[in-house]
Amino acid sequence: MILNERETDEGLLVSVCDTDVLGETFESESVSLTVDEGFYDGEEADKQAVIDSLARCSVANLVGTDSVALAVEHGFVDEENVLDIDGTRHAQLLWL
Repeated sequence: MILNERETDEGLLVSVCDTDVLGETFESESVSLTVDEGFYDGEEADKQAVIDSLARCSVANLVGTDSVALAVEHGFVDEENVLDIDGTRHAQLLWL
């Protein structure tokens, strides 16, 4: 997985994607999702690093089967809120 962390005025913004989806575009009937390298590219990370980052973030964007599954497995994202877009999965996380 690829992990990117950015400090913003609103808190920590985290982006996570599977390595095989970086740079790809996925489209369905009403949604187009580009896994833009400028936003998602970062450091390769193991599962624990991603979990730790999601626990500290204010907002997260996740793309890819493995990345989203990890977030669901550890209770950061509810399965019913995951989007399936053209063969990949996408979820967003916002702590209020």
